[in-house]
Amino acid sequence: MKSVSRYFDIKNLLMVSVVAFLLVFQVFPLLFLVTRSFLPEGHFSLEGLRRIYTYGLNLSCLKNTLVTAFLSMVFGVLIAFPLAWLVGRTNLYGKGFFRGLFVGTYMVPPYVGAMAWLRLLNPTVGTLNVFLQKLFHLESAPFNIYSIGGLVWVLTTFYYPYAFITISRAMEKMDPSLEEASRSCGASPLRTLFTVTLPLMMPSVVAAGILVFVAAASCYGIPSIIGAPGKIYTITTRIADYVSVGSAKSLSDAASLAVFLMLVSFVMLYLSRFALSGRNYITVSGKSTRPNIVDLGKWRIPVTVLVSLFSFIVVILPFLTVFATSFTVNMGKSVFARGNFTLKYWGTIVSRSSIIRSAGNSVLSAFLAATFGMIICILMSYLLKRTEVKGRQVPDFLITVGSGTPSVVIALSLIMTMTGRFGINIYNTIAIMVIAYMIKYMLMGMRTVVSALSQVSPSLEEASGISGAGWLRRMKDITIPLILPSVVAGWFLIFIPCFYELTMSNLLYSNNTKTLGVELFLYQTYHSQQTASALAGGILLVVLLANVILGRTTRGKFSI
Repeated sequence: MKSVSRYFDIKNLLMVSVVAFLLVFQVFPLLFLVTRSFLPEGHFSLEGLRRIYTYGLNLSCLKNTLVTAFLSMVFGVLIAFPLAWLVGRTNLYGKGFFRGLFVGTYMVPPYVGAMAWLRLLNPTVGTLNVFLQKLFHLESAPFNIYSIGGLVWVLTTFYYPYAFITISRAMEKMDPSLEEASRSCGASPLRTLFTVTLPLMMPSVVAAGILVFVAAASCYGIPSIIGAPGKIYTITTRIADYVSVGSAKSLSDAASLAVFLMLVSFVMLYLSRFALSGRNYITVSGKSTRPNIVDLGKWRIPVTVLVSLFSFIVVILPFLTVFATSFTVNMGKSVFARGNFTLKYWGTIVSRSSIIRSAGNSVLSAFLAATFGMIICILMSYLLKRTEVKGRQVPDFLITVGSGTPSVVIALSLIMTMTGRFGINIYNTIAIMVIAYMIKYMLMGMRTVVSALSQVSPSLEEASGISGAGWLRRMKDITIPLILPSVVAGWFLIFIPCFYELTMSNLLYSNNTKTLGVELFLYQTYHSQQTASALAGGILLVVLLANVILGRTTRGKFSI
């Protein structure tokens, strides 16, 4: 009886339940989606794939996706690396402010940036275009947001923080001794940067670029707001068009496109893991690895001014534009023009019943996804770090794969499998949205808890076990209190992107489960840009408030 109870205790049952959840709601839907692309009519055929991938519009979507993602990756890394070096390794003025500004952009909804740049660089009435035309007496607008260049610009400005965060963390852990040796041999700071720092950082630079590529290729909000009006379609917007038709054939066609996007993401994910496997090129010794601070000398003020100008144009100006639009009666005039300031649209977002209902759905779905997601993360982190069970890396791998899977693919796979066809019908419910959010964003919580558990000695739990405490008691009294700041941080890191999520929500919502992301997208596209801007401003304030709460709750250990 003891041997039987050992295998069926609460710990093992909980972990088996989590694995079953991942298999049912993640692995099976994705496998079915792939199978459906090869079995469009119930039997194996490549005709559907041939038809999809030889259609002119779809080929254009593939090309646009790869080109914009590649260019966003290149420009994102070219921007992020020097910024990470200046903020982390030099005596640049205001380093803490700049770091917070660049990292904070990571948690801002990308479609908010699309709305802002749409207002700034519209070829006819864009605020920035009009200003430049008057300043330089130009006959036509210098920039057109409805172009490949405009799409790449917005994707770059909102995804370079992925590269900045990755590169900054690697720089902080790099042993400075080789740089010291280079400087002692007479090399200038710039030569040391290119001959020592950059080669050592190359695995992390490559990994950062791949993250930007996958994020840009998987994005839906920016291409739908900026690309669609300019007739520049990507795979994600094309998949959404197929899903909106709703027929069996259109879903099969969407699955065929989704397989391509999923394949690209998985290949890049593999390359990312391969690149990170080279992290031993960054020497880490037993001594202090506090990085050297390079004195910019006479360039300190000019470089600080240059970084400030970049920060204003790329980060601050778009946010100011969103807020200004939300207070504007006539968008063709300045918000400071006489009679052009109003609080009407902010009043709308706090009084209109449909928006309030959508806000409630966003809070509820994000709360459930973060709560259940963290329960899974705690259990799977414990399985990974505190047990010797064979295959314990599998759930961690599945969670990583879920995070790397494009949002539109996750949503489509759930649509195709969770409508009762296989005994589970959660279509058009909050449940399907919560599950989609968990699959996409649990990795954030998983990594946070795994890192915390790695720093807690198992001897404390062992001592409690010797004293007769069961596993649940040990978790409640010992483990969770010790890792609580990390649990809180992981919860927020799941909650926030779920709160403003658009891509999956736009495919999965019903009239009763509409979220703020969907509401904002509909107002921006079909109704009132001022109301959409007020909604975007409200979402930004919630993100800022969440960051403050997170910082104070974890005593500054974690922040967005």
